[in-house]
Amino acid sequence: MSEAWVFCDEVIIEVQAGNGGDGCVSFRREKYVPLGGPDGGDGGKGGDVILRVNPHLNTLAYYYRHRRFRAEDGRRGRGGRKTGASGEDLILEVPPGTVVRDADTGEILADLTEPGQSVVVARGGRGGRGNAAFASPTNQAPRFAERGEPGEFRRLHLELRLLADVGLIGKPNAGKSTLLAAVTAARPKIADYPFTTLHPHLGVVVLDDTASFVLADLPGLIEGAHRGAGLGLTFLRHIERTRVLIHLLDGLSPDPVGDYEAIRSELGHYNPELLKRPELIAFNKMDLPEVRARWPEVEAAFAARGLTVHPISAAARQGTRALMWEAWKRLQEAPPPPPLQPTAPLLRRETPIRVVREREGWRVLGTAAERAVRMARLDSEEGLMHLHRQLERLGVIEALEKAGVRPGDTVYIGDAVLEWVDWADVGKRS
Repeated sequence: MSEAWVFCDEVIIEVQAGNGGDGCVSFRREKYVPLGGPDGGDGGKGGDVILRVNPHLNTLAYYYRHRRFRAEDGRRGRGGRKTGASGEDLILEVPPGTVVRDADTGEILADLTEPGQSVVVARGGRGGRGNAAFASPTNQAPRFAERGEPGEFRRLHLELRLLADVGLIGKPNAGKSTLLAAVTAARPKIADYPFTTLHPHLGVVVLDDTASFVLADLPGLIEGAHRGAGLGLTFLRHIERTRVLIHLLDGLSPDPVGDYEAIRSELGHYNPELLKRPELIAFNKMDLPEVRARWPEVEAAFAARGLTVHPISAAARQGTRALMWEAWKRLQEAPPPPPLQPTAPLLRRETPIRVVREREGWRVLGTAAERAVRMARLDSEEGLMHLHRQLERLGVIEALEKAGVRPGDTVYIGDAVLEWVDWADVGKRS
């Protein structure tokens, strides 16, 4: 059964990159090869999670129904120094105009506007090293290997801002949907009550073989839209992408000039840059006698403000083609709005090492230390000694000793719970 088309322009999803494969503990044993030595291979890298722009999409509806995604894990290393296979990357397709934010911080990670543009939003973990990687003159037969590094987990806020050339804006019932249907092949829902248009509609205006553009019918605007009233935030989010605006005025409104000024006020409160966009003003419903009768008064009122108004009838398709040609001409002079600049790097920052005193013991914070523990083999003395050497290189041991740790104290690093011992004595025993 096919699912009905659903417009969705905002959603939160969870992505989990693949874990790296574990390293292998193996020793070469062949009949005529004495002292073959360790030959455990490294684990494979976990798959990344990638967002990629598909120009044929215009909604985030798929992610409204599917919220959790996981890339493939890397495979375990094998004997003979064979590296495990890398996990397959997971590619999630999104429509042009998708803004990607970190759902926990609200920071912008990427603004995806170009067809085929892609970004890695969660990195797969690297594979753990096999025991062959740890062989040395002083340890010729290591019996431990690293675990694979866990892949990154992220909560993403996806927000669609439609990429339309020209945007139709106006109060509810101004006739935007009717105009879109009159000049394109789009068939939006049309009715005589507020908020018929609950989400944007797109259509392509074709004027001749060389002149065409994308026209968007955007949800109606009411007073207080910049504070979220009505459908205001939906309206304002999408309008930021349009290069030319058409203010469509309702010919039956008691105050068309006031409607125009209210729309401009909401634009300015939301983003003053929107007031600088090229604009056209159209006075709709000229097929009605009462509207034609008040047209001279409305034209004079706008002229007094130095503004030109185009009289049209979307329902009767009068004046609509001339209006579209004028929009196309303005479009040739209007540069596309720049993409949003990221406010946070896509790759997570490495946090420094810190030691914090807790009631139950000591907690070590820091990306490198937590990664070392997650990849360590804590079930063998060799693995623990290797972890100790890593923590020593990272400065964790010194930081704990300066903080006052004592033998028998509990030390927390990531999810691991460790008991502090006198490592010098352990080294002597081993």
